Amino acid sequence: MNIQIFGIDKCFDTKKAQRYFKERSIKFQFVDLNRVGLSKGELDSVEAAVGLMNLMNRASKEYERLNILKINSSTIKKELLLNNPKLYKTPIVRNGRKATVGYTPEVWETWE
Repeated sequence: MNIQIFGIDKCFDTKKAQRYFKERSIKFQFVDLNRVGLSKGELDSVEAAVGLMNLMNRASKEYERLNILKINSSTIKKELLLNNPKLYKTPIVRNGRKATVGYTPEVWETWE
């Protein structure tokens, strides 16, 4: 397993995801979205697994501020995600081509 957890240090669900994998002695790489965002390739891979709109935190102030609801172009939405890590719903957990958004241990169990 090659687990990557993309999240924010202060996010409760991100901490729970890290604890889930630590408790099972599964190695993972943590990527702090406040420091390093997803690359275009990583975003494409995660989008293929979960869908673009599932990656966006619709409750965030950034989502409202950028008025994303009125944007129809997925290309523009992707560009906004790449440049605004506060838009991501976290944690984003990736295992190769598989990915989840949010705290989803029931899915991670199937990866073991």
